Amino acid sequence: MSTPQAPSAPDPLAGGPPRPDGPSRPGGDPRRPPSRLARRLPLLALALVALLTGLWAGLLRLGFDIPELRPALASLHGPLLVLGFLGTQIGLERAVALRRRWPYLVPAAAAAGALWLVVGLPADVGKALLAVGGLGLVAVFVVVHRIQASWHNVVMGLGALAWLVGSVAWLAGAALADVVPWLAAFLVLTIVGERLELSRMRRPPASALRLLLAAVAIFLAGVVLTGAWPGFGVRLAGAGLIAQSAWLWRYDIARLTIRTAGAARYMAAALISGYAWLGVAGVVWLVDGKLVGYGFGYDAMLHAIFVGFVFSMIFAHAPVIVPAVLSVALPYRPAFYAPLALLHAGLVIRLLGGAFESSGTWRLGGALNELAIVGYLALAAATAVRARRRPAPAG
Repeated sequence: MSTPQAPSAPDPLAGGPPRPDGPSRPGGDPRRPPSRLARRLPLLALALVALLTGLWAGLLRLGFDIPELRPALASLHGPLLVLGFLGTQIGLERAVALRRRWPYLVPAAAAAGALWLVVGLPADVGKALLAVGGLGLVAVFVVVHRIQASWHNVVMGLGALAWLVGSVAWLAGAALADVVPWLAAFLVLTIVGERLELSRMRRPPASALRLLLAAVAIFLAGVVLTGAWPGFGVRLAGAGLIAQSAWLWRYDIARLTIRTAGAARYMAAALISGYAWLGVAGVVWLVDGKLVGYGFGYDAMLHAIFVGFVFSMIFAHAPVIVPAVLSVALPYRPAFYAPLALLHAGLVIRLLGGAFESSGTWRLGGALNELAIVGYLALAAATAVRARRRPAPAG
């Protein structure tokens, strides 16, 4: 990410330059002070704990006969993945980009809150720590917006505010089903704001910005109204999701880079497939119109966004985020298509199983989703280790 702009992680889809503090060769930048990396590794380790524990909780929710590890772990599936894992990751990215120490409060609070819940200590403390993380991310975007006022920072700042509102509502005793729209808004608006920033490479007309802001306003209005009029609010939010999906299909730079080859084409494929799932989620929200906390319809409403859209974005951006945060190269490999394809295939099976009320098919699809995520994580780790061991090019 006149007045200088706060730096943001680069995106090969935008053709931007590498980060000034990013790696210059596969082995990383030896000039980076080790203290910076030392601050990040424990946070990333805790984010990984939140991810793996959240996936285990997901298997419990799917009905697999596995050890529970701790009472009521299955109920923490969503918060661990959205706030524990992704909250820590997004907060860490922003702290790295802003290049100040205090923003590290965001990933630290999110990681600590997730660990607190995993261990089984009094839940309110863990929820409060997650709320502190949301408050810190709002403060980060206030600072970023002061550095350079922009609409994409406003959209991402609204996503941070959604994290804060959702976590405070959960702390105040709201059911997780009532908090879901705010968790969805946190991730959707964060991603849409980032893509809005990169869409400037295509020089879209001024009307395109107005269309996206209108779509964001519709979506946020729906999220807010879910508190007083749940049915109407969910359907209105669904319409906003469809509008944002259509905008991304039309104006995102991935439409151009899908015609290239290598890493840029892979990332574009992951992005475009994610935009399709965002549209599917909008249709399901619009048709179903309720978040009851259980059932196949509820499952489809959540996982079309959180698996189909969000994890497609993670798979797409990992080759950028890992080097920016860890100074460890993650070069593109054609094998990255395998977990991406498995993720989408599993989600199709999951939603079809739910539509036909086939518990076995639905459970199989959910297991394939988790296998795709773990498989991508293992493939990325192996690729990074292999790149680090490879000798740096001469000069």
